[in-house]
Amino acid sequence: MITIAKLKTLKDRTCVRKCALLFHQQATLALRNQHEPVYLAALTGLFDSPQFRSVLGESELARLAGLGVKLSLLQEAELAVACEDIHYLLLQALGSDSADWDFVDEEGNLDSSQRTILDHILVLDRLRSPYNIGSIFRSADSFGIQKIYLVEGCAAVDHPRTYKTSRGCTRTVEYEVLGEEAMLARLKILDLPLFALETGGTELDVFPFPAKGIGVIGSEELGVSPALLGACEASLGRLSIAQAGTKGSLNVAVAAGIMMHGWFSA
Repeated sequence: MITIAKLKTLKDRTCVRKCALLFHQQATLALRNQHEPVYLAALTGLFDSPQFRSVLGESELARLAGLGVKLSLLQEAELAVACEDIHYLLLQALGSDSADWDFVDEEGNLDSSQRTILDHILVLDRLRSPYNIGSIFRSADSFGIQKIYLVEGCAAVDHPRTYKTSRGCTRTVEYEVLGEEAMLARLKILDLPLFALETGGTELDVFPFPAKGIGVIGSEELGVSPALLGACEASLGRLSIAQAGTKGSLNVAVAAGIMMHGWFSA
């Protein structure tokens, strides 16, 4: 457990982020009645520190002070709730909240070691929307994707909207950006079964998903490029998702998520 003296030496935002994680840890311990009252009291003593005053606004500091007063009066579940309230208040002040079901490491980052990784690879062919790229990374993290190749022309993985939509998963799923010719050459080297998520193919519920393989997802407007589609049709062909609505197609990130879950469950 990091000492209070060490916390006081950290830069402003680093100190607040570390304290957020520490309150989350104390919440977990409180549920087992294993929390450390003296350490908790010392943590609350930092609320009036220069680091906290630099990061939090007056209304946030006032709310934080109120929560700190309550901690010494609570036990177990009620104490855990109060600690988590502080945890989330600090994350919101930092502008980087996380879900309480996320697996995080000691630095508060998503813990890639918790992922189940399968021999499943994606190729994103010129997807233009950072929201779609981010959403696909988030689904890829959940459904065992080993690596994502992005054909040049895709929205940038480091775009702020990509990262925000991915909820941090651009850092947990390996990726590489290649031009189309380089991507086609890489596919030959990998020599794995290949399929495209496209209309006019075999429906998902009967598609012969490979244990090891590559799925290609095309752009929002034009779909998979002729060269990549030709490579897919020379292998496993096209996979399609049955629909029963008025729209002719699904959002590409939604369709990709459905496909990845089907592959993960096959």
